[in-house]
Amino acid sequence: MTDELAADPARPVPPSPRPRRAVLFSVFAGFALFAYVLDQVTKLWVTSSMVEGERIPVFPPLLHWYFIRNSGAAFSIGENVTWVFSIIMAAVSVAILFQVRKLGSVWWSLALGLLLGGALGNLTDRLFREPSFGMGHVVDFIQLPNFAIFNIADSAVVSAVAIICILTLRGITLDGSRLTPESKDKSGDA
Repeated sequence: MTDELAADPARPVPPSPRPRRAVLFSVFAGFALFAYVLDQVTKLWVTSSMVEGERIPVFPPLLHWYFIRNSGAAFSIGENVTWVFSIIMAAVSVAILFQVRKLGSVWWSLALGLLLGGALGNLTDRLFREPSFGMGHVVDFIQLPNFAIFNIADSAVVSAVAIICILTLRGITLDGSRLTPESKDKSGDA
């Protein structure tokens, strides 16, 4: 009887856990690599084709390329503590890598991949750009009206955070399971 069940073509065969884990890791690695490479290539293009402070209209008045070097974080906050941002980005990157083995959701894989790619993109600038190792200034060049000037790495990080917020609000955990009111009550009692 067992052979009959195994030979029945109408019976769906559950996918093995390895391909699923491989797919999740591929999504994670693919988006991390995509965000990182796109960020570094666009920064290379900006630094080789523009002069710092140059502003080029792309879709005026909505979008301009405006080349600046940012020693601080978003909105140039913390310009005198660049080394702190280098440490934070390195720690975030390591923490993301420790979470990869827990992935059970394609959306979490995508979000963490974008987050890692963005963090590594700006960390690369902090480590290897002027004025010195760990104190480098990040290349920013995308300017929208009444908003901070940013780069592709920043866009990847913001997109990742938006996806993570949506997943959290929907109750989807890192392993892909969905929190139910019962599971929330049990976690609150512990």
